[in-house]
Amino acid sequence: MRKLLCALLFLASAIADAQGSFYSAAHLDLSGYSNGQVIRSEAMAGAPDAATAYRILYRSEGLHGEPIAVSGVVLVPAQPSTMTGRPIIAWAHPTTGVVPACAPSLARVFFESIQGLDEMLQQGYVVAATDYPGLGTAGPHPYLVGLSEGRAVLDSVRAARSMTGAGPAFAVWGHSQGGHAALYTGILAADYAPELKLVAVAAAAPATDLGALLADDRGTTGGTNVTAMTLWSWSQIYGAPLANVVTPQGMSAMGALADKCIERYFDVITRRGPSKALARSFLEVDNISEVEPWRGLLHTNTPGTLPATVPVFLAQGTDDTLVLPAVTRSYMQELCQAGSAVQWDPIEGVGHLFVARDSAGAAIAWIGARFAGAPAPSDCRK
Repeated sequence: MRKLLCALLFLASAIADAQGSFYSAAHLDLSGYSNGQVIRSEAMAGAPDAATAYRILYRSEGLHGEPIAVSGVVLVPAQPSTMTGRPIIAWAHPTTGVVPACAPSLARVFFESIQGLDEMLQQGYVVAATDYPGLGTAGPHPYLVGLSEGRAVLDSVRAARSMTGAGPAFAVWGHSQGGHAALYTGILAADYAPELKLVAVAAAAPATDLGALLADDRGTTGGTNVTAMTLWSWSQIYGAPLANVVTPQGMSAMGALADKCIERYFDVITRRGPSKALARSFLEVDNISEVEPWRGLLHTNTPGTLPATVPVFLAQGTDDTLVLPAVTRSYMQELCQAGSAVQWDPIEGVGHLFVARDSAGAAIAWIGARFAGAPAPSDCRK
């Protein structure tokens, strides 16, 4: 098992090297940079609506407070701003993989992958899209690690402000893993980035109760993938032992999944072979959330409530079999009990893959109203 883990780490390192020097900050002393400071940037072709796009590398903060480099993209609308300091919307992406090659900023379909991008640019918003740590830059990627995701999002907003002269007002919009990141952005913003003004958090099918997510989805293809990526990542990030939860036969299949990225929805098909292998022989236990240290880690990375001053938009597909509607609805109730204004947007007949696409228009319109200072509506009493 140790040999296999070493091989997986070598694979992640080799892939990181293959991305080129743009994504590497190994030769720099990042202690001289502030959080959100841009290390380097370069123009990207293919942005929609004649917008300008920049691939960026910026400083953020690791899980132990250490300086790290994170990559991402900043998009600036073409038309002159009619606002004093454009607002920023931070896009938090869904699962794309767990190795450096799976960074969204490296994907051929990057611009198409940001749900609601055209609407955001047409409304005059700057868009900041982080890759998260360990995607693009050297791994391992802290998959579904809330502190890591939230800091990366907040520092991408700082980077976008420094490049564009945008104002302090921002919102965050994310799907699935990105919904998890969006919620943690809301939890961390006031303490981690007090100079910013978070006006709204929008999330489509967010990962909330991670213990329930892994338990409810056991045996499904999507659930197997999420569980495998979580275990693979956390064994490296936290040093959590795999031997007490994964069978020896399941280890090699986990490695095969770790090497595959998800750029488009049909990339899920390429993961079916390793997923079937995991389904045949994968876990040693019936419920990971009953085994330490996994139980504690799942609790640590399950988002709690947000400050009541931050309104929340939750979209959920009614046919979602990965993030179950009842789990998202339960999280909504927690937010309501904590005093948050929550708009609930159920998307009838839609599963997990397309809920962000089908709710983006409503989410961006809702965010726009928050930028304009309109009182946040709430479905908490319904």
